[in-house]
Amino acid sequence: MLVALLFMGSAAFAQIHRMERTDSSVISRNYILNPVVVTGSGHHQRLKNTATPVRVLSSQEIREQGITTFDGALTRMMPQVSMAPNSMGSFLRLNGLGNKYILILINGQKLTGDISNNIDLNRINMSRVKRIEVLDGAASSLYGSDAIAGVINIITDQPTQNLISVSSDTRVSGHGQLTQSVGLDIYTNGFGSYTSYVHDQADSYQNNHYEYIKGSDTDTQPTIAPLFTGYRSDILGQKFTYAPTDHLALNAGIDYSYKITDRPDTREDITGGTDYEMRYKGLRWNVGGIYKFTDRNSLQANFIADNYRYGKEYDVATKDYAVGDYVQSKRQRTEEVDLKAILGLARNSTTIFGANWRNDGLKASSGNIDRHVYTLAAYAQHEMKFFDDFTATMGLRLTQHETFDQHLTPKLSLMYAPGNFRLRATYSAGFRAPGLDELYYHYFSVNRGKPQISIGSKDLSPEKSDYFSLNAEYRTSVIAVSLTGFINRINDMVVKQNIKTDDASLAELRNEFPEMTDDQASKLTQYAVYRNSDQGDVKGVQVNVSANAFQGFNISANYVYTYARSKSEGTWTILERSIRHAATIAANYHHTWGHYGLNVNLNGRLQSKTYYPTYENAPGYGVWNLNTTHTLDFVKWALIEPSVGIDNIFDRVDRRIDSANRKFALYSPGRMLVVGLKLKFK
Repeated sequence: MLVALLFMGSAAFAQIHRMERTDSSVISRNYILNPVVVTGSGHHQRLKNTATPVRVLSSQEIREQGITTFDGALTRMMPQVSMAPNSMGSFLRLNGLGNKYILILINGQKLTGDISNNIDLNRINMSRVKRIEVLDGAASSLYGSDAIAGVINIITDQPTQNLISVSSDTRVSGHGQLTQSVGLDIYTNGFGSYTSYVHDQADSYQNNHYEYIKGSDTDTQPTIAPLFTGYRSDILGQKFTYAPTDHLALNAGIDYSYKITDRPDTREDITGGTDYEMRYKGLRWNVGGIYKFTDRNSLQANFIADNYRYGKEYDVATKDYAVGDYVQSKRQRTEEVDLKAILGLARNSTTIFGANWRNDGLKASSGNIDRHVYTLAAYAQHEMKFFDDFTATMGLRLTQHETFDQHLTPKLSLMYAPGNFRLRATYSAGFRAPGLDELYYHYFSVNRGKPQISIGSKDLSPEKSDYFSLNAEYRTSVIAVSLTGFINRINDMVVKQNIKTDDASLAELRNEFPEMTDDQASKLTQYAVYRNSDQGDVKGVQVNVSANAFQGFNISANYVYTYARSKSEGTWTILERSIRHAATIAANYHHTWGHYGLNVNLNGRLQSKTYYPTYENAPGYGVWNLNTTHTLDFVKWALIEPSVGIDNIFDRVDRRIDSANRKFALYSPGRMLVVGLKLKFK
């Protein structure tokens, strides 16, 4: 495919050569410390003018750090985000709260497809990312259910100048890690076509080749069980846009994603292998448009359909399955319609009215689940600048859930902005309806020889939250400093409660799960039931500093303190996988000599221990990375950009022996050389 795209680019050379080059990759530049954002207020405005604090990761920052994955972008640049990868999806956490409380959007539209409440992040096409906007705290007034911890909105890029552009971006590092993306963009006379393909792969690896023998805390044996599960994934995307007039813009897109794990096979001579790989497929398509009556008045409509499924593909013959057999475990589907009017009804004000319909479906083989639930919502938000320095935003959403009736979620944000200073106060309510799996799951599986059972509850109550934050900020074109304190309180948190088995419960479980063998039943010491706990409480402080120190040199530092707990039956417990202290630091230098540009980026993530209430806490760490990019800009129609860097400069590795009582926070295999090559013809 790469060769074909390059050939197409060469065929268009005559047209390309006559075009003026607009790429600014090699121009000495500073970071834009006041970008345009949309997530905080629901409409486009400068970052310093939004009454709700938003953190922005630009494609320039992501590229300069040599990042090609979504989880890498967040963890290297945002200390309040953490990841724990495994074959069942990355455990994403934001300010101590897990993936199911984080709403992930692509251009404002929800991304569906979770594995054990963890969104499959491999479905995100990083080659198309223009910026990533992160809104901390409850945002249900605009975005509905699931936005209790915050919203991550991925804004994609599409050129709007007459051009034909062909690109290729390759990144290779140790342990078989390879990311290859190619793209073809065409825009002419209001019509745009944007085609992309991304292949991503990595090998499984271990940091310790031993495990404890079951029942022993001292005796070990060799194992091939990986710490990090290898995979191969592909994303094919196509988007069309059409703007027949200055007032009307239409769009349609489709994305297909595929991922399969690459784990060691079962062997008789050593433990840790598996009989099957996990296979994931997703198909997502959307149509929509916007009509602008005037610069301040517009109407938007979008429809999206998202289908996602995963299951087991056997690569070892078993008693029941042959090599190549596929057994589907779970299928999810979402259809959603969103209508929104953005209106300038009065001077210095913006009013949003919207309506949303969504239908979520779940089909799971275990427990014979085939359920769906719809949600209807109406929302309104009014933003008003009362005086030169004072802005207020008030929002309200009414949600009608098929199972959990009606819920109101209000929001109020105030901003006082004298000169370059900003003082903000925000209150927002959150709402999350229990997922269909939490309601209806009746699931039995075996992972590395260990039987696992999860049982849903139809008696669950929806989760509700109250979020408060105070923010002080100083922002110019040279420096931006921000301090935020926040409290997020959640009522009726849905948690998995582990219950120890006894003779009576084990007999009952064997009747419910007849597929469980005698040997598996003898190993089942506990099972999980979804239930509501009393309360969750997350408090924290964030500090963010970014500066254009001098021409070509930029620095940023971000720190977060988070204290996350949950209370059940009167007892407070630290939230699992929460981190008390975390920081990210980056320094970037750029200079141009004629047609050659050099970019050097040093970045690091430092964090304290990760809490596991029922397991051993994972130790803290500090990992530093170096990336250099070399831009060659000798002709107007071509950009060549090789890169070379070192991940984990100081070779920090967690080599503890895996055990039933042990979890990890650092998954790096150690120091690795990273090389890349970006080509662009336009």
